[in-house]
Amino acid sequence: MLYRLLGRTGLRVSEIGLGCASFWGKRIFSETDAIRLVHEAAEHGVTFFDTSPSYSGGNAEPRLGRALATLKNRHDLVIATKVGTRLRRWGGAYKDWSAISVRSSVEESLRRFRLDAIPLLQLHGPRIEDLTDGLLGALERLKQEGKIRHLSVNSFDMPVIAHVMTLPDFAAVMIDYNILRPERAAIIRELAERGIGVLAGHALAGGLYARRFYGTGRVRDLWYAARAWKNHRADLARSEHFRFLNEEKDWTGAEIALAWVLANSDISCAVFGTTRLPHLLSLLQTSGRTLNENLLTRIRRAAELPAPSHHRRSSPGARSDK
Repeated sequence: MLYRLLGRTGLRVSEIGLGCASFWGKRIFSETDAIRLVHEAAEHGVTFFDTSPSYSGGNAEPRLGRALATLKNRHDLVIATKVGTRLRRWGGAYKDWSAISVRSSVEESLRRFRLDAIPLLQLHGPRIEDLTDGLLGALERLKQEGKIRHLSVNSFDMPVIAHVMTLPDFAAVMIDYNILRPERAAIIRELAERGIGVLAGHALAGGLYARRFYGTGRVRDLWYAARAWKNHRADLARSEHFRFLNEEKDWTGAEIALAWVLANSDISCAVFGTTRLPHLLSLLQTSGRTLNENLLTRIRRAAELPAPSHHRRSSPGARSDK
């Protein structure tokens, strides 16, 4: 596993990170299997793990806490969690950026992780108007108390990211960067030039380019397919141009997609989630591999093509990583 600096934080993180969210965090998915994925990732050199108290119906962060509890090196890992999105008692999420809510969320996360400080706290999908002096002051107090070390923003809304670049409080951001979002390279370059670490969320583009995306009939695959149809229809259409990724002899489509993200030296860490151990181990071997020029050219040309007319729809609203 190769490692990269996370902006000006001074942290060195594995260039591949594990996202602990979505079906991985669902109660329907075996806790034993979920914990094993975390342990295997750590054993193979992964040091960056991303989650949120609002993911998977509130089960993802506690599950990651239980997975970390038996790891001897858990204090050396970079754990990222989030604030800003809360869950109602009977389901449904809402935003709360009040100082009281942010503080209580941080303290709850610390208890779940059994850590003295959260290495990286991410604001989850804020609007520009949410980034008030009151919120920034509350976060600064938490830093002064030693409860959080570094601040980040998780947003797929580029005007928000552009605004964050003007604020000295934030040392990192997480944005959606993948083969379906090559246009993010320009803002990623600007972020890196300002010393802001860039985490590539949705790094595998949801695997939408896979030939068997709808093909297995398993509960988890149907769940991911339904989420893609709900949240990523425009990407689903564009992904048809990338089916050739599945034809390479020495790579899987997912490995190519991940290697493409890692080819950008301005990315500190590419983050993805999985519920399959062979898939995890295959992707971890992508660290240090490079794509040939012919394949890079094919990817670039595919990215320039418009979505097929029979699928073309307006893009869904910007979302933060889920």
